Amino acid sequence: MKKKAEWPRKLRSQEWYGGTSRDVIYHRGWMKNQGYPHDLFDGRPVIGILNTWSDMTPCNGHLRELAEKVKAGIWEAGGFPMEVPVFSASENTFRPTAMMYRNLAALSIEETIRGQPMDGCVLMVGCDKTTPSLLMAAASVDLPSIVVTGGPMLNGYFRGERVGSGTHLWKFSEMVKAGEMTQAEFLEAEASMSRSSGTCNTMGTASTMASMAEALGMALSGNAAIPAVDSRRKVMAQLTGRRIVQMVKDDLKPSDVMTKEAFENAIRTNAAIGGSTNAVIHLLAIAGRVGVDLSLDDWDRCGRDVPTIVNLMPSGKYLMEEFFYAGGLPVVLKRLGEAGLLHKDALTVSGETMWDEVKDVVNWNEDVILPAEKALTSSGGIVVVRGNLAPKGAVLKPSAASPHLMVHRGRAVVFEDIDDYKAKINDDSLDIDETCVMVMKNCGPKGYPGMAEVGNMGLPPKVLKKGITDMVRISDARMSGTAYGTVVLHTSPEAAVGGPLAVVKNGDMIELDVPNRRLHLDISEEELARRLAEWQPNHDLPASGYAWLHQQHVEGADTGADLDFLKGCRGNAVGRDSH
Repeated sequence: MKKKAEWPRKLRSQEWYGGTSRDVIYHRGWMKNQGYPHDLFDGRPVIGILNTWSDMTPCNGHLRELAEKVKAGIWEAGGFPMEVPVFSASENTFRPTAMMYRNLAALSIEETIRGQPMDGCVLMVGCDKTTPSLLMAAASVDLPSIVVTGGPMLNGYFRGERVGSGTHLWKFSEMVKAGEMTQAEFLEAEASMSRSSGTCNTMGTASTMASMAEALGMALSGNAAIPAVDSRRKVMAQLTGRRIVQMVKDDLKPSDVMTKEAFENAIRTNAAIGGSTNAVIHLLAIAGRVGVDLSLDDWDRCGRDVPTIVNLMPSGKYLMEEFFYAGGLPVVLKRLGEAGLLHKDALTVSGETMWDEVKDVVNWNEDVILPAEKALTSSGGIVVVRGNLAPKGAVLKPSAASPHLMVHRGRAVVFEDIDDYKAKINDDSLDIDETCVMVMKNCGPKGYPGMAEVGNMGLPPKVLKKGITDMVRISDARMSGTAYGTVVLHTSPEAAVGGPLAVVKNGDMIELDVPNRRLHLDISEEELARRLAEWQPNHDLPASGYAWLHQQHVEGADTGADLDFLKGCRGNAVGRDSH
């Protein structure tokens, strides 16, 4: 257990606000124009509430109201709250993809923290990229920080059927293409998909990353699943405000909490909840910022034998509302601990160990959080496959895949990029059937650019009309955590840098063997080498701005797709000289 720092002591904010020098009076005097009494600058912890609220981030649209509860908790604990709006990357608004801006958000927020008089931070997050971007920033600066999420929206219902945000969007869209649903019915269903404030109500990436924050120990126990509009979400926010003040006094930092053991806990948790493949790329990036050596091999090693026991869409049938009523993530963590799959002594932001937080919780619904013998899949961890088509690895989510496709050999039908896919997929003359392997190129970190969530390519109507709902799909793209299917993602190296994916041709045979972790292009080594030697990039490069910076410096998906100059820069959260 970490030894608590001495209190009282001089805090970082006093470099701005303590004393009588000209510079201090400059900083402090301007703050007083908001009506703050002089005694608030007496050395008490100044807490930055980093708020990703935005009208254009609908998942986070209620966070200003929630921030008031955080402030109340900070005031109660003797701190000085300062709400700070920060970069908010919304996946359902940003083009080409919010992933393009995750690293920009992390960089800007890191400097927001580093350059201003904060002693601790409350990370107010929701939509899926806001959670990793703020955790990446907090890890880099390494000031006491704690996460409070906005929570999932309430269940959707359409004609008596549960409607999962995202999951049913993909499902209904395919039904329209198959002639099983009219466009008018699709529009009617739209109104039922998002009926309250909050993030996706499935185990999509937002709910997954909320769970990852809790499993890492960076949020208070029980935070992940409380619905956005439940009064207990406000209580959680207020308790978080109280807790960050004590964390500053104790000097409990992200590097104390996010250890290798904490990341292993998170990986196993992701397997147990049927979490998003996006967690792979985000946790790799966060680990890189905090200085933890985490790799794709750790994902396969830790998650391989963990059963998926949370019966939520897209893997199962329930939604986050039922998950909360059943007991939420603490029940899952307890199950992992009982199975010997949890580092029980991992420290959390509460100051207690993970096991102390969860050992006494109760599962109130065993149809939502299943016993291990009734698991959705006995090996639910993210699968990492390698081979001559993915030398640096690719990932697949088995809990959302079709068992009969986990070992498959099929003829490649190739799309050079997302535009090529859109131009061809609805053409009845496309030479494709359900035995084929759909391959899409140039959708990785450099290729799209930004690595959009297009990996779950919709099937061609001619196949859907046969009643087929899944095919093997391979790309260097990502997939929404709300999506499903036998989809191989994050293929590395990506096509845009000349990875083997770039030289796959129509008619090539591809083998997927998930049990043996193999992804193989059935051509000779000599033929592969010849194709790679002849390959030339075929996409335009950005000429300026952040897109250029991203293109020049983004790393591969296999290491987290962070900007290469931002890794290993933890600490140095000092006040810099003014003027």
